[in-house]
Amino acid sequence: FTLLGFTDHSSLQGFLCFTVFLAIYLVILTSNSLIALITAMDSSLHSPMYFFLRNLSFLEICYTSVTLPKMLLGFLTEDGRISFLGCAAQMYFLVSLGSIVCLLLVAMAYDRYTAICDPLHYSLIMSRGLCIRLVLGSWLVVTPVQAGQTYQVFTLPFCASHDLHHFFCDVPPLLELACADTFWNEVMLYTIILVFVMLPFFLIVISYGKIIRVILKMPSALDRRKAFSTCSSHLGVVSLFYGSATVIYLKRWSRDSADTDKYLALFYTIVTPMFNPVIYSLRNKEVRIALNRLLSIK
Repeated sequence: FTLLGFTDHSSLQGFLCFTVFLAIYLVILTSNSLIALITAMDSSLHSPMYFFLRNLSFLEICYTSVTLPKMLLGFLTEDGRISFLGCAAQMYFLVSLGSIVCLLLVAMAYDRYTAICDPLHYSLIMSRGLCIRLVLGSWLVVTPVQAGQTYQVFTLPFCASHDLHHFFCDVPPLLELACADTFWNEVMLYTIILVFVMLPFFLIVISYGKIIRVILKMPSALDRRKAFSTCSSHLGVVSLFYGSATVIYLKRWSRDSADTDKYLALFYTIVTPMFNPVIYSLRNKEVRIALNRLLSIK
């Protein structure tokens, strides 16, 4: 296949894009690694919320590493070609990691719900064993399903153009290239979106509906402000991720909107992982204190 996201620029534009995206990639690797390191090393951050945050940082490092290195190589060499197996692997890991992120965001919402709505039983409910089961369960549920979807897509005959109007291998643009009936592929695609994207989103909305109702009943304005502040970082991450991902996957892929789709995809695959550590570090006092302690800043 040929990824056409790399081929519509001059050499100078390609070098500038390479420089910009290399800087973004280094920021993503550094910031998410720092968050993972802080939450692992600092004993004050050994709580369920930061356990999930550490796993989210790991996922985002993997998530961006699936697409960005190939993009950087394409900008540098002006060659967007990718092998059949390479495309299949890229699509599989991209959709799998993205689905796991969605489920992890639900687990984080449940953690906030329990902490605010049932604080007396929080430590009993959100045990370390449950946290580990939630994370492992996300991987065990997602990986075989996405393996099935990948197999279903890549057993289609691609007998026409092999030019993908995208920056990476994804399901909708690949289905466009198939010269066979893709009805059942589309059924599976939208079923997976419903189960791993929309259902988690609705669970998050329901959780925050109950959280807001409990917070508004708190008699103290200070308590209400503290409760809202513990949720603001997670809400910011959810808004960034779902805002662009939902738009791009709930409409049919078309040539007329290919450019828009590509930039939306860049937003949720690259921009969101870059800003998530910033959101958690700037909005979270405990993370800032732990970072200062790690860097020995008084």
